[in-house]
Amino acid sequence: MHKLLENQTGKQVLLLGNEAIARGAIEAGLSMAATYPGTPSSEISLNLFQMSRESNLYFEYSTNEKVAMEMTAAAANSGLRSMCIMKHVGMNVAADAMMTLAYVGVKAGMVIIVADDPFMFSSQNEQDSRYYAKLSGLPMLEPSSVEEAKSMMSYAFDLSEKLKEPVIFRTTTRINHSTAVVTYNDIPERKTKGNFVKDPFNLVTVPAISRKLHIKLLENMDTACEIGSTSEYNFIEGDGTLGIICNGVSYSYVCDAIADLDQTDKIKILRLGLSHPMPEKPVKDFVKSCDKVLVVEEGEPYMEEAVRSLAQEEGLTISIKGKGKELFSRRNEYDPGLVRGMIAKYFGIDYEAPEVPDLSDLPEMPQRPPTLCAGCSHRATYTAVKKAAEGMDTVYPADIGCYTLGFLPPLQMGDFLLCMGSSVGTSCGFAQATDQKVISFIGDSTFFHSGIPGLVNAVFNKHNFTLVIMDNSTTAMTGHQPHPGVDMEELNMPDFGRVSIEAMVKAAGVEHISVIKPFNIKKSVATIKEALEFEGVSVVISREVCALYAKALKKPKRNVFMVSDKCKNHKNCVNELGCPAFFLHEGRVNIDPDICVGCSICAQVCPEHAIRPLK
Repeated sequence: MHKLLENQTGKQVLLLGNEAIARGAIEAGLSMAATYPGTPSSEISLNLFQMSRESNLYFEYSTNEKVAMEMTAAAANSGLRSMCIMKHVGMNVAADAMMTLAYVGVKAGMVIIVADDPFMFSSQNEQDSRYYAKLSGLPMLEPSSVEEAKSMMSYAFDLSEKLKEPVIFRTTTRINHSTAVVTYNDIPERKTKGNFVKDPFNLVTVPAISRKLHIKLLENMDTACEIGSTSEYNFIEGDGTLGIICNGVSYSYVCDAIADLDQTDKIKILRLGLSHPMPEKPVKDFVKSCDKVLVVEEGEPYMEEAVRSLAQEEGLTISIKGKGKELFSRRNEYDPGLVRGMIAKYFGIDYEAPEVPDLSDLPEMPQRPPTLCAGCSHRATYTAVKKAAEGMDTVYPADIGCYTLGFLPPLQMGDFLLCMGSSVGTSCGFAQATDQKVISFIGDSTFFHSGIPGLVNAVFNKHNFTLVIMDNSTTAMTGHQPHPGVDMEELNMPDFGRVSIEAMVKAAGVEHISVIKPFNIKKSVATIKEALEFEGVSVVISREVCALYAKALKKPKRNVFMVSDKCKNHKNCVNELGCPAFFLHEGRVNIDPDICVGCSICAQVCPEHAIRPLK
């Protein structure tokens, strides 16, 4: 049995934050969940997927976040508690549906989990999803610990049903990926089937109906504001006339800092867990009781601006600060040391930061940039495209996935990137705006997520570029989740369908379609050259399973390779491929047999054919 399905009330278990959230949802009576995987939220989905294989929970990896939002919205309006899960940039994709869902509302509880990524550990921006709560008019909860992330889930579903609105549940990487002990509560009997009651004059959002629904949404926000004034997740602790307002993981940093600075009798905290709508009365009362207020929040000055506005309504003139050149940055994660130093500085507390150890006598830490895995099929694809396009003035629009790392030396096969699916859309623009040869790259999962509309656009408007779809049979970057093109029978899950990429591309009207096996460099180059010569939209599907996924599937291993004494030490293999299996010993190239997976592309680029299978 999956550990999160154990119905042992009172049992204490060490869980990852994302595991705690998944367990909290199960304890809240979750019936249906959907997602498109995205770090730092991926483990929530993984655990729900695993539990769905052992229980009557329904879970799906949807094609994209918008589809996941629509699917769970329908479930919630049929009387089933549902949950939609995504990372912060996924909220951009889901927002189209979410904005109007706020008008329509729900019949059963619906929680929208969005995981923000301060410092961009695995993301292309640091956007602050709290503004989506303000934009949509939906209430938002923010846990401050792993244990609270679990316990707050039941509150979120109850709040959703009380307001008859979805509730946004915002986390950050530090909550998602921390580990702590949590206590299990009962798992209730799950409701698996609902019933949709027709009510088109409240559920079909034509303008006349939406005007009425907007009034209802505003009234719900007033109710949510009243609830926030007494919510157990909005509380004050400590004494003194100096005040700190905080949320999320910042609360933990603030508590530690005040204790370290020995200021527990001088500084008090207002922690906001139900942070939108801003609970007006508690905030006003708190600010009135303070001589000076510091707002500690990662990201944008979201709370700071609201607190200042509420203070202005009361005619208060005390100092309320958070972000600024001399205070907290709008960039990156915070940490206990940073928060401690800023609190001391703002409130004029004597404090000496711990002395930084002198490391000048130690050698500089070698750089270790992210790289494609040994045997990654993307490296072979890039090598083949690079050879096929020699002499051309090229533009390489890239996309979101492992293959994004192809922009780094020595491959340097990525020139422009915005978001999921943007490789295809931007290719249309580059092809129209320049005379350069446009060759774009997109992964198989990303193609299904948001690449298809751009391809249809390209065919209709007769743009001229080559799209390379890099099909490695999984959603590799976020942990090998399935997508519509995956052969689920390989995972012993035959109860899934499968969508052919070739059929989809052909149906979009593409006339020149070819499929390559990228580990055969010579044949791949010839095929790609034909695609590049085609006038119009051509698609090359580069198909080779992800090396790590192949290992997980226990596919037969290839022979590993070694460098023979024929090697003239030109280092073409290292300089062209940058495979992590290479290393230099006494200035000469060697291959680590424990890392090599036998893809053989190094053997194919070696001018002396000095790289041979290891016997």
